[in-house]
Amino acid sequence: MSHDGVGPRAVMRSVAFLTAGVLAVTTLTACGSGDPAGKPLAAQDIAPAARSKVTDGGTLRWAVDAVPETFNAFQADADVTTTRVAQAVLPSMYRLDANGRPRLNTDYLESAEVVATEPKQVVLYRLDQQAVWSDGREIGAADFAAQWRALSGKDSAYWTARNAGYDRIEKVERGKNDLEVRVTFGRAYADWRSLFTPLYPKDVMGTPDAFNDGARGRLKVTAGPFAVRQVDRAGDRIRLARNPRWWGEPAKLSEIVLTAVPRDKRATALAAGAVDLAEIDPVAVRRIEEAARGTAGPLSGPGSGRTAARALRSWAIAHGSDESAARREIHARRTLTRAIEAWEQQRDTLRDYEVRKSLEPAYTQLALNGADGPLADERVRRAVARALDRSDLAKAVLGPLGLPAVPVGSHLALSGQEAYADNSGALGGQDAKEARALLADAGWVPGGPVKEEKKTEKAAGSEGGKAGAESAGKQSAGGDDGTYIVGEDDKAGHGQDQGRRHDTATGEEAGRHLAQDSKQYVDKQGAPGAYAPRGTAAPAGSAHGVLAKDGKALTLRFVLPSGPGSAPLHTVAGRIVTMLEKVGISTELTKVADESYFKDHIASGQYDLALYSWPASAYPATDARPIYAKPVPAADGSLSVEQNYTRVGTDQVDQLFEQAIATLDEEERRSLIRKADSRIWAAAGSIPLYQRPQLTAARKNVVNAGAFGFQTPVYEDMGFLKKGAKLPASPPAK
Repeated sequence: MSHDGVGPRAVMRSVAFLTAGVLAVTTLTACGSGDPAGKPLAAQDIAPAARSKVTDGGTLRWAVDAVPETFNAFQADADVTTTRVAQAVLPSMYRLDANGRPRLNTDYLESAEVVATEPKQVVLYRLDQQAVWSDGREIGAADFAAQWRALSGKDSAYWTARNAGYDRIEKVERGKNDLEVRVTFGRAYADWRSLFTPLYPKDVMGTPDAFNDGARGRLKVTAGPFAVRQVDRAGDRIRLARNPRWWGEPAKLSEIVLTAVPRDKRATALAAGAVDLAEIDPVAVRRIEEAARGTAGPLSGPGSGRTAARALRSWAIAHGSDESAARREIHARRTLTRAIEAWEQQRDTLRDYEVRKSLEPAYTQLALNGADGPLADERVRRAVARALDRSDLAKAVLGPLGLPAVPVGSHLALSGQEAYADNSGALGGQDAKEARALLADAGWVPGGPVKEEKKTEKAAGSEGGKAGAESAGKQSAGGDDGTYIVGEDDKAGHGQDQGRRHDTATGEEAGRHLAQDSKQYVDKQGAPGAYAPRGTAAPAGSAHGVLAKDGKALTLRFVLPSGPGSAPLHTVAGRIVTMLEKVGISTELTKVADESYFKDHIASGQYDLALYSWPASAYPATDARPIYAKPVPAADGSLSVEQNYTRVGTDQVDQLFEQAIATLDEEERRSLIRKADSRIWAAAGSIPLYQRPQLTAARKNVVNAGAFGFQTPVYEDMGFLKKGAKLPASPPAK
């Protein structure tokens, strides 16, 4: 998940969320005690080491989700690996520091500043005189101008994903010399630091054909500490090698090999010693931690299985047993022995790794679709929000991992970022009594008449009905249509024990299920979500009677993906369901195929409740505006929602975003962003829950890499610790 100028944009352009990767920079600036932004809840965990302690040379094998379809970060199908490659091989004007705040990248710029505001805003970039492309040409105004023209939105022949910021530029020109670039804005733009990161050479941006196709499969010309040496799509790997023309600190590693390893296969890859660095799930975390503790298998000791096999055969023959039967027993025993020995070998390999933990610059939210149905009423949305114990959800997810379990207090930033402030008070905390009062005020009352409706199975997206049936068949021999309403009288008694176990899971077991929404991007893999298992009973203490209005029961459609990666949030959804049931809200949970989850449900509005995540941006006035903009009617009569999949927005929020994007005074801009966030909380279209955990397995001698948190990876500093060198003691966990 990447969170520099590339990351959130690449993610959002792809109609995705979560994010990955992140940026690194130089120093961590402390926040004053009176600053509502605070500090990051968790520090990065990368085994920091001085360059003098890092070996010169070596190859770092880094697991990624896939070889990207494109290396052009400004195209719609760019993904996290696109961002990772861009960070290593292309110029960036700004990178993010440990607080998620943009800092000048001095490898490329001597300075960048607003030199005029009247009559128009002018930004002057002064380039490092050593900055050159890998073909020897100087980086200059021609590259900036070509990128502006390609991304301005004025020429539809460029297949760009978005044009935010570039569409406000009036002209780009050479300054007093070749090392100066002057950018004049037709409309003031507060987030100007987000532009030209990454910066592509004019050869890629100069024409529509070059933009659309030139950088999809390869990057001929680069300007970073590494260059793209090989893209092996058959072998699912990308090879990055030192850039001989790099003018900054030389890369410690000779190569970085980005290898595609599915997330559910990474534990196996680590056990085989096939990768050195990989983001992992809680299952892999457990295996590494067990290996470190020396946890034994079913038979301890390398030779115990063979000894037991010989003893078994001798005993069988001595007591007159049929030797062929004894041989079968021995064969089974030897098979087990081989499995034990393989496990022990894997355990020994896993001891070479450690788990590095931080928090991702992304948060998981509960989305409420306000387009129609009960949630079109703001009072019902607020009731849902007031029913949730966000602290309980955060503790359940993050507590077992030893990470700070603090609910997210903003839609637009995370703790430590400039725009952050906990504005959740605009909506209020958990209050079941207030939630019931809001529902009553909206006309939903217990014990009201409910008209019986014939239930029909609904297709879950283009392939949802099939996926739902298949998934249900795996759950029960009797079959299932993939839909279950928690709290219905005719189902409440079925599987009560199972339901109680689900709703009360705590401690280590809950942690394994809750610990991490797997990295998922809508353009590739669907979205993290959750569902309650069939048979979950209405919890004790739930509201008496069914809430009803106009003859209809209050039931919300909770639509969730069913494929790999959705399991970690099953218990989260179960807890949410329990909380809603206690105030009289029933939920109809439907599992859908991952490939249809976002396109056929979230984006099209076919849901009431859903769980998915958004990355936190350093430029919320630009990047968050499409997520919370008020939907408007399109020319064809449909509703244009941009990325506001909850369909909840207000004119006031739109106005605050527009003011913030045009305000160059930083303090005033932060105030406007925080006001916008308060209004978003009050509208109750989405409820931020918790910051996502970031879990990375790293070979113990890998340094300056791991769980990066907000900070940009400094690729030239990554490497392997010199033999005999010692790392400083880690600070105590917060």
